[in-house]
Amino acid sequence: MSKSGSGPKVSSGRVSALRIPTEQPESDGTAEWNSTTVVLVEFAAGGFSGLGYSYANQAAANVAQELIEKVVIGKGAFEIPVIHLALDRKVRNWGRPGLVSNAISAIDICLWDLKAQILQQPLANLLGKQR
Repeated sequence: MSKSGSGPKVSSGRVSALRIPTEQPESDGTAEWNSTTVVLVEFAAGGFSGLGYSYANQAAANVAQELIEKVVIGKGAFEIPVIHLALDRKVRNWGRPGLVSNAISAIDICLWDLKAQILQQPLANLLGKQR
């Protein structure tokens, strides 16, 4: 397999939403909560897998699943800017800030992790180290 170009095609994507209860109610002065929901995105391509996540409502998992099915599956795992632009275009009338942005973030993180796994490089090397 070539380590350049568009990379292997994303063959599958899975989304999970996990509600994690806090030990006790928490607050930041503007809101109170007793659990946190983590939206997990997993991609497979060329025998490798990537993992991405975002803290969001269960509804973001539904958005991520639809975006993965309509935009990501079948694209090259290294085509991250192309995929990101296609995601932005797809959600034009969905309400880009907030929930939809959280879904896209989980997808984006997963794509970068997948690329790092395929290239067998630390993610920090791909993104660039900055203090």
